[in-house]
Amino acid sequence: MADVDADRGGAGKRRGGGAYGYGPADAGERAWTSWLVPLFVVACVAVFVVEMYVNNCPARPQPYGSCVARFLHRFSFQAIRQNPLLGPSSSTLEKLGALEWYKIVHRNQGWRLVTCIWLHAGLIHLVVNMLSLLFIGVRLEQQFGFVRIGIIYLLSGFGGAVLSALLLRNSISVGASGALFGLLGAMVSELIINWTIYSNRVAALLTLMVVIVINLGIGLFPHVDNFAHIGGFLTGFLLGFLLLIRPQFGWMERHDLPPSAQVYHWLSYAF
Repeated sequence: MADVDADRGGAGKRRGGGAYGYGPADAGERAWTSWLVPLFVVACVAVFVVEMYVNNCPARPQPYGSCVARFLHRFSFQAIRQNPLLGPSSSTLEKLGALEWYKIVHRNQGWRLVTCIWLHAGLIHLVVNMLSLLFIGVRLEQQFGFVRIGIIYLLSGFGGAVLSALLLRNSISVGASGALFGLLGAMVSELIINWTIYSNRVAALLTLMVVIVINLGIGLFPHVDNFAHIGGFLTGFLLGFLLLIRPQFGWMERHDLPPSAQVYHWLSYAF
């Protein structure tokens, strides 16, 4: 996926980090136009609007207190005591396809393993996930293309939902966090594969840790679970080793540079 500029030789090894957005992409690398990740964001936002429309808080009994932001009318949020993430009720999420172990196992509603990926428990949940997805996913898609990133995103979301369904039996779960953690896992495996290319490894690891910690914190709130995060991360981590392999710059210098440049690099290595 990465092409080295013949005039720059091994400059990519000194800069690195283009895949993560911690610095400019190497000048010779092919940059893809990111459209799939923004499409995922638009889809999640649209689904959340549908959630709030179906929820229609003012028309429901309110045992936990009045609706939040009542000026939004039927799009207002459930009471904070009921949903601190500013979102719909549990029954609305369940109706629209939230992950629920009993219905998957005993009522053959396996489709919930897919629909739960597009639902969010509240506005805070949605904003954190979508900002993280844009921050991570756009750069990955530019570096590796929409096919591979789309596969990692969707399979990681599914893998996170499967692990959540196996281990979480007493509550419902929603969110794209499993898919997001899949991208994080893929970034870790790609960083391991191409460790020698990157000069700013500490910045890459710190950024990954910050995003992971924030999303694990969100996992402590209702209808969001860290089992999906763990399952998505492991799925993406394994897929990253299969799909995000890039040739090392040493290999590319031997095979992709013109003969004159190859002689120059051979002499530099020899002496």
